[in-house]
Amino acid sequence: MQRRPARPGTPMTSGRVTVYFAALLARTEDGWEASDTELDDVETLTDLADLAREAAVDDDTVVAFIEQEDAWFGVIRVDGEDDPRVFLSNAAIAARSSYGAMLTDELLGRDDDDATDDLDSLDLDGTEDGEPESDNNVEDDEPLEAVNGSDGPPHGPLGDAALLADLGVGEKELLALDGDALSTIADSLGCTEVLEAVR
Repeated sequence: MQRRPARPGTPMTSGRVTVYFAALLARTEDGWEASDTELDDVETLTDLADLAREAAVDDDTVVAFIEQEDAWFGVIRVDGEDDPRVFLSNAAIAARSSYGAMLTDELLGRDDDDATDDLDSLDLDGTEDGEPESDNNVEDDEPLEAVNGSDGPPHGPLGDAALLADLGVGEKELLALDGDALSTIADSLGCTEVLEAVR
């Protein structure tokens, strides 16, 4: 877990520094174990997946949570050497912050040059302060991809909404989460106490 300011170059508004909450939960035979993690050296999804694998017990599942105040949250699941599975609650808002942009770019398959161009053209509207104005509600048949013919991040969920389905958090439930989403997810996984211990 770490609450930390944004990295240099991260967009900010109103003079506020972005604050993140991040935690790793590793599944064991006796339940879930939470672990502290340093995100200072995390630049890519691969870096984050490597951290998760280091926390794994016998190559079992590890779930990483990243949350920026009340603006957006991300869930990253790593199962052994399988490719990580990622879900973002609101890609357009997440893309305005450093870790959210990292995950959004990975999901959209964009390189660093694309991301830099997008950041240069952003009209920051306060969402970096944790004040999202968009609605996270998504119809069942709405794709979790870029919309309206744009290759930019969608104003809504992006990624694999079914990544926790076998752990008790179904796709519809994950899409409906807002506010203190991580506590709701932890409750469904039966690991509220271990998550709160590292908050």
